[in-house]
Amino acid sequence: MGKGCITATKYFLFLFNLLFFLSGALILGFGLWVLLDNQSFIAVLQDSSTSLKVGSYILIGVGSMSMLMGFLGCIGAIYEIRCLLGLYFTCLLLILIAQVTAAVLIYFQRDLLKSEMANIMNKIIVDYTGQNKTTDAAWDYIQRTIHCCGWTGPSNWTENTLIKNSTQMLYPCSCRNTSLPGVDVKESGLCETLSPEWPVYSTGCVSSVENWLFNNSGVILGICAGVAVIELLGMILSMCLCKSVHQEDYTKVPKY
Repeated sequence: MGKGCITATKYFLFLFNLLFFLSGALILGFGLWVLLDNQSFIAVLQDSSTSLKVGSYILIGVGSMSMLMGFLGCIGAIYEIRCLLGLYFTCLLLILIAQVTAAVLIYFQRDLLKSEMANIMNKIIVDYTGQNKTTDAAWDYIQRTIHCCGWTGPSNWTENTLIKNSTQMLYPCSCRNTSLPGVDVKESGLCETLSPEWPVYSTGCVSSVENWLFNNSGVILGICAGVAVIELLGMILSMCLCKSVHQEDYTKVPKY
């Protein structure tokens, strides 16, 4: 391989690893958001699903490892250190295999995941009290902002313990359809109605979530494909540069 080609490969690999480092930072940030955020749909699942918590820790681990690999790849590319390039190639290959395996498992277990999510949502609705618990506040936020009621529909709320055992006609305040006539109500908790027909949204939240995923499926698939292509490109460049470096030259590494 010519000297000019080696130089071009080296700097292309450096640029790739810079992008890889930034991608790792984004994954790490997303994992931290899933773990710490308490005002979104994710927060509703956190307290009831251990698999989501495990997934957030996995995202944090993958993001941290990606940042480390990006850093090692940059050092290995600039200073042409074969052991770092080889280690970088191996770790990148393992990450790619893990991502493909996770995607396959999610695809074939999608019905099980959908069923688990429905069970979690129904349990949260049954146990809802509106007393400012994290799950209650997040669920109110979802229904109020997405304009939905219940998981599959308002009928899910008839199984709520407080509504079922109350002598009054209660309904979740966050389901209130503001386009219907009536007085202003609270944004959380349970409200009383004099009519047997609840003044609530008729659409379940699952429909809104599925619509969001369907409308953004192209973006999601594009991001996944882009990450895979970047990883393959990094593997190819690191292998080519590693083969072009005939011996280690640690004198290139700056001493501090």
